[in-house]
Amino acid sequence: MFSAFRTCLRRPIHMQPPLVPSRTRALSRTSTPTLPRLPVPDLHKTLLKYLKSVEPFLLEDERRGGVDFQSALEHRVKLVNDFERELGPLCQQRLLALDQSSPNNWLDDNIWLAKAYHEWRAPLIVNSNWWLALGDDSTIPKAMRYPSGHLTGYTPWQLRRAAWLVHRILDFKARLERQEIHPDTTRTGLWFRHSALQVFNRCRIPQRSCDRFSPVPNPGDPDARKVLIMAAGWMYAIDAVSADGFPIPPGEIEKQLRAIVDDVERRRAKGERAVPIGVLTTDDRDQWADGLQYVLSLSPGNRSIFRTITHSAFALSLDDYAYSLPESQRTSDPDLTAHLHNIRSGRSDRPGHNRWYDKPVTLIVESNTRAGVLGEHSPVDALVPSIIADYAIVQDIDEDAFSGRLDPSATLASDGAHASVAAGAFERLDWVVDEKVERMCEEAATRAKAIVDDSDNDELVFDSYGVDWIKVQARLSPDAYIQMALQLAWYRTCGEFTATYETVLTRLFKHGRTETLRTFTNESRAWVLAMADPNSSNDARLALLRQALQTHTQLTREAATGRGIDRHLLGLRLMLRKDAGERHALFEDELFTRSQTWKLSTSGLSAGYQFRGTGFGTTYDDGYGINYMPAPDKIRFGIESKHSCPQTSTQVFKQAIADALEDMRVICAPTLLAHL
Repeated sequence: MFSAFRTCLRRPIHMQPPLVPSRTRALSRTSTPTLPRLPVPDLHKTLLKYLKSVEPFLLEDERRGGVDFQSALEHRVKLVNDFERELGPLCQQRLLALDQSSPNNWLDDNIWLAKAYHEWRAPLIVNSNWWLALGDDSTIPKAMRYPSGHLTGYTPWQLRRAAWLVHRILDFKARLERQEIHPDTTRTGLWFRHSALQVFNRCRIPQRSCDRFSPVPNPGDPDARKVLIMAAGWMYAIDAVSADGFPIPPGEIEKQLRAIVDDVERRRAKGERAVPIGVLTTDDRDQWADGLQYVLSLSPGNRSIFRTITHSAFALSLDDYAYSLPESQRTSDPDLTAHLHNIRSGRSDRPGHNRWYDKPVTLIVESNTRAGVLGEHSPVDALVPSIIADYAIVQDIDEDAFSGRLDPSATLASDGAHASVAAGAFERLDWVVDEKVERMCEEAATRAKAIVDDSDNDELVFDSYGVDWIKVQARLSPDAYIQMALQLAWYRTCGEFTATYETVLTRLFKHGRTETLRTFTNESRAWVLAMADPNSSNDARLALLRQALQTHTQLTREAATGRGIDRHLLGLRLMLRKDAGERHALFEDELFTRSQTWKLSTSGLSAGYQFRGTGFGTTYDDGYGINYMPAPDKIRFGIESKHSCPQTSTQVFKQAIADALEDMRVICAPTLLAHL
């Protein structure tokens, strides 16, 4: 999901991307670098690596009284050899032909989007969308950010921060388009610019069996200059980008948001109630596809609204509350947990409202100015929008960009910020609905609540040490080190091993996305077992840890350079022509499936200096979804599991990770002494 690519910048002055003079850009474009195509890996090497990757499963089977290792391995060797002699070369040839006929690469153009995301029928809420909690703005009064009582209703500081963040995101987009930041004069710029533009002016469209993306609107399309605004369940659009592509001033955006909030309050005063169409986006994808077609059939106006939603730059949700956790869900940091939960799914009593889960980026701002980003996962991996979010918040609100300074205790009734708002400052997006649509929304809301109620989500902030200690003192690879901690935590809490997925970014290639790193290896298994063996010395444990980290680092390098195995195995399997009766026992082997049953799904993000926390849902109900942000002095872990599973517990796993990291520091003590 998230990538290990790092953009770790500490101070605001460093976070501002460098401007590239127009003359330099013009000259450099004559020598624009190119990215190589993602290779189709060698068939024989992939099969050998696959056999190596399943060895720890077979060793565990033997240790637990199953088939002896050698016999089980020989059976898999026979399957692999048979495939390599018979159907394998044919599948490889077809994959190479597919690559030759693809404009960018064999995987991204033909396979990945559908198989990894769009064919998946499960609801997006919790299961697929990621969430990111943004840090606070230092210009906002503490009394507003941390009110003494329960805060409800919209606030001036909320609208000001929302306007500022909207402007900053649009500024990033404009600079990216003009190549003032991340220009295509470098390979990294080529990769990032293409990736980042995928999250703007796009939307996932539900369809039976397989979803699709909305097409990129023409530059002159008026809807492309709009931002979708959601408030109290109603939908609006504002013109936030001028005709020349520059974002309008933040003060003007603030006025438009204030006009929308005033409109919401007038409608409430009249007794109007919004039909929460957005909650339909939380439903099973086939149900939502059918529901959307029905909604669109009711009125040409509905089709126009949907077009505006899909073509808009991104979405903003203004929540008229500051969410607090129910007493039954209180944690060690209830403000942080409530923050994460609201971004993930909204209020626990009515989750999925005031959101459009199909938009790649939705900015969310609560009454107390807590802010976050909710993202639909399929267009890009979460690192990309996290870089955009980082740009948005690294600079605090500039009061000079607004018409007046807000009083620390300002309320909407007293601040007067809505003066001189133009009558046409916003566009209502009012759906035509009937009783069937209202019933569909009620039923979808019930299903969404069941999903959210089962989500066990929290953040571990481990601050005993961070990346600096791992690199400088222990002299070990931080990412591999963290992954070993997760292996140890899993084994200690579950009493067994499991297939583990770590995301590795393939950004070296044109339109590269990700490859899987299989963290459960012979070496990681041996180290974990040594940690569980009271007779094992710390010297022996450290030696085994080093071996495990070395293997992990090598696998990371292979995955990042297009030599991983899981995307290749997927491609080979899909080249079998089922209509011609082609099949092979290799892909039907239970071990093939078990080695890809990622009960531990993990991904690293950047250091996250500007972020409070993050998360994504577990792939399996009896597993964990874990995103981590390794900073110099701390490591944050966003963890999600299911309350309904008796074998998992986010709170238990939080403690297990912390314990594992502390124990790893102990076994590294000989290394520290050697440095003295």
